[in-house]
Amino acid sequence: MIQNVLTVGVDGTPHALAAAQWAAHEARLRQSRLRLLTAWQPLTAQSRGAAPWVQEMPHWPDRVIEEARSAVEAAEPGVPVEAVLVRERPLDALTEAAERADLLALGSRGLGPVARFALGETGLDLVPRVAVPIVLVRAQQDSAAAEEAGSIGVGVSLHDAGEGLLAFAFEAAARRAVPLRAVHGRNLPPFADDRDGAAERASAEEAARCAREELSEALRPWREEFRDVRVEEQVVLESPAPALLHGAAGCQLLIVGRPHLGRLPPRIGHVVHAAVHHAPCPVAIVPHG
Repeated sequence: MIQNVLTVGVDGTPHALAAAQWAAHEARLRQSRLRLLTAWQPLTAQSRGAAPWVQEMPHWPDRVIEEARSAVEAAEPGVPVEAVLVRERPLDALTEAAERADLLALGSRGLGPVARFALGETGLDLVPRVAVPIVLVRAQQDSAAAEEAGSIGVGVSLHDAGEGLLAFAFEAAARRAVPLRAVHGRNLPPFADDRDGAAERASAEEAARCAREELSEALRPWREEFRDVRVEEQVVLESPAPALLHGAAGCQLLIVGRPHLGRLPPRIGHVVHAAVHHAPCPVAIVPHG
């Protein structure tokens, strides 16, 4: 069900402000409302008889919300903005908020295997819990410049292309009037290596041809529906994760898919991990299947 609301978690960091500004721009493109969410977990025990909201609410959440509100109103004036303060564990608050939103945006605190995300929780811990797309944004990313020039990139697995993934990608490109770059990575079959260890030209060309045909067929119905979106099909003969990262060069947003919540156990996958930790642009993680 469409909620017509985008939610962003804010905690006063530059990364969260970058996510708020990205979400405000997306809200303008969608003509949606923007919800700013700040959550905190009380560190002290509650006194008997005291009003918990009065007793335990610190002053900083108001400052965080107002700073984020000022930033998004300056960046995207006219976008409807509402603020929510929640005295709850951030991971739980974000999980609940996602049920009432079309998209959840978070700030990403840098690269590497120990990267952590908004509100003191790990963004990847949140991904398997929610059924809406999550967008991770870093403060270092020049989102304004990227929005001016970049394509939208999407990683396409031909084993499970995912209608939700491709719908999100084509809609994102259509809203921005930019090309959509569909990237598919495929390892060469074992027989493609000769005794010298180099891929035989004929085998590599055949593998690439088959992949291009399958990719074109997977995209065909979406091309027909979104005729104004220019699609760049890119087949890279290497593992999907590095292929996707190479294909993301110059993109303003990289979109990757993950299995839907109904699949057990929920898995993030190495492609999503690689995109989150190393992509040069914001990353949207979209449930599908």
